[in-house]
Amino acid sequence: MQWQGRSVRKPSGGRYHTSQGKKRTEIGRAPAETHIGEERKRVIRTFGGNQKVRALRLDYATVSNPTTGETRKAKIEAVEANSADPNFVRRKLLTKGAIIKTEMGSARIVSRPGQDGVVNAVLLV
Repeated sequence: MQWQGRSVRKPSGGRYHTSQGKKRTEIGRAPAETHIGEERKRVIRTFGGNQKVRALRLDYATVSNPTTGETRKAKIEAVEANSADPNFVRRKLLTKGAIIKTEMGSARIVSRPGQDGVVNAVLLV
């Protein structure tokens, strides 16, 4: 489990002496780590009874062409670059900001697959 409360350390390096412990509402979940592959999704209940769709594997992206305004479904072939982490390219992880190779050409992912359950991308012109 991941705790997403306030840090125990101050910016100066000193300690905060907390008056309360860790709370159940401050626990985070493991990242989805969306890969390229046959579509696999999970629906997760979030705070307030809402839902998120976790994409665990995806093989298609909705790609928009900014010059023509056309949007089409295209097959994801590979992950070319990811500024978040170079290891994500080797592991073929799909995250926001990653540059993917599709049938239409190279595109940048603008959605969050682990939160939204889909890959929306904009063609690089």
